[in-house]
Amino acid sequence: MFRIDKRVWYIILGIVVFRIILNSLSDTNTAITTLLMIPAVLIAITFHEFAHAYTANKLGDNTAKEQGRLNLNPLNHVDLVGLIMLLTIGIGWGKPVQVDYRNLNGKTSVTKAEALISIAGPVMNFIVAIIFALIYGVIVKFNLLSNFDIKTYYYIVLAIGYIIMLNIGLGVFNLIPLPPLDGSKVLKYFLPQKSRIWFEEKESIFYIVFIIIWITGIAGIVVTPLISIIGEKIMQLVGIVFGF
Repeated sequence: MFRIDKRVWYIILGIVVFRIILNSLSDTNTAITTLLMIPAVLIAITFHEFAHAYTANKLGDNTAKEQGRLNLNPLNHVDLVGLIMLLTIGIGWGKPVQVDYRNLNGKTSVTKAEALISIAGPVMNFIVAIIFALIYGVIVKFNLLSNFDIKTYYYIVLAIGYIIMLNIGLGVFNLIPLPPLDGSKVLKYFLPQKSRIWFEEKESIFYIVFIIIWITGIAGIVVTPLISIIGEKIMQLVGIVFGF
């Protein structure tokens, strides 16, 4: 499969981080925003990768378990480069969960198992977003932050908002049906055999297509409206549940 040399990622990362640091030095709001996003990024990546590991283990492969991935410790799931990229430009990744499909329990085909393991990550992100949206609803409904000053209240609510939207964003982005994203493996399950073989043979080309739509911002143009719609619907649901 086509792969980009890690050194390229580190060069990109260095340029991005340098620019962010320069901006942060002259913009206090940027620094505060970045700090508030750290919990959101750690939660989104950790739960996403844990879901992959948990599903693989349930389907019979204990590789992730042996590697210590069946837990919610961010240190076991976060990739430093992916973390900083997500904090700075909004697109990142965690440590990939390794799966040995030879260990599957035989109850599920390899293609189906691959799709289930892949979709578990985005689904978990949506679940986390809903949970924190409900937490926000509880806070507002019962005025739980009334003892805090307005600035602290604002930062807490903002941090929760970042957790909600970043989880939605990571979930939606990973469902784009292009390798190496989870959506590509889900798509393969629904393709006829000949189309699936063709898709796998052209994987390196689709990988380049992904890089292009990422760098050019086309991916953002596509997924941003979806993120907004999903976020709006979740908050509408919370409003209905809590009556506001």
